[in-house]
Amino acid sequence: MSTILFLMRQTLVFSVPLLVVALGGMFSERSGVVNIALEGTMVFGAFTSVLFINLVQDTLSGQVLLLLAILIAGLAGVLISLLHAYASINMKADQVISGTAINMLTPALAIYVGRMIFTVQQINFKNTFRLQVPLLNKIPILGEVFFKDAYLTTYLGILILILSSVILYRTRFGLRLRACGEHPHAADSVGINVYKMRYAGVMISGLLAGVGGLIFVIPTSTNFNATVAGYGFLALAVLIFGQWKPLRILFASLFFGFMKTIAATYSSIPLLRNLGVPSTFFKMIPFAATLVVLAFTSKKSQSPKAAGVPYDKSVR
Repeated sequence: MSTILFLMRQTLVFSVPLLVVALGGMFSERSGVVNIALEGTMVFGAFTSVLFINLVQDTLSGQVLLLLAILIAGLAGVLISLLHAYASINMKADQVISGTAINMLTPALAIYVGRMIFTVQQINFKNTFRLQVPLLNKIPILGEVFFKDAYLTTYLGILILILSSVILYRTRFGLRLRACGEHPHAADSVGINVYKMRYAGVMISGLLAGVGGLIFVIPTSTNFNATVAGYGFLALAVLIFGQWKPLRILFASLFFGFMKTIAATYSSIPLLRNLGVPSTFFKMIPFAATLVVLAFTSKKSQSPKAAGVPYDKSVR
């Protein structure tokens, strides 16, 4: 039973950042802009927020510091996403190349600034963010998984999922966003500003990806080394597997989060540890699962029709 609870807790740790970042990618692509810059945006959000934590952790600690760091990560994600938005929307650049440029830029920037400040690229921080929820942590199983030695970021991820579903399917903004990703000329004909909606989609994507970078780092480490271990690319797989729909993205996140758990914690699971299988086999599981899943689901993929297509008002 203890092994099962351990797997559930770790799956949650790895699934929440995937969920948040994939939901961010969903908003961008639903507006019509392909965003493969999720990895770079995660790195930038994690870098700025962890740097902030490092600089003020002797003054602030706990949940107040974490909330401020989340805010900074989100703002950093929005700022870096504006580069992608401008290139893709205003300059009508190839969206894949624009995203790739950001993926290359942000780790290099994080390493450069880290070495300028600390002489090394690694930024350390104190983890003072665990919390106990009184009474609720006594609930069998659920209390152990959700409310004991938990992180505020877990509840934030659940809140983002609920808000994303409501915004996308129950608001005028969501309807207009989806229209711009499916039939932008039709949306424009009824007075919707396609450029503004696409900017909004990319900025929301940057916000969530930046926050997702911090959510990934906080529970899994006490330092940041200018990488998020390919999580942004894994989030793209989650997005595609989830068919650009919030609830399906949740299930896809749990699946890939479980695969990542196996890869990261196999040595703590007696059954897997005693198999005598090389460690590299377990480490490749999430990425092998990505290839297998996409191979079997890509033919049925229903991406937004106008995703990746620059919008030109003069061309119909």
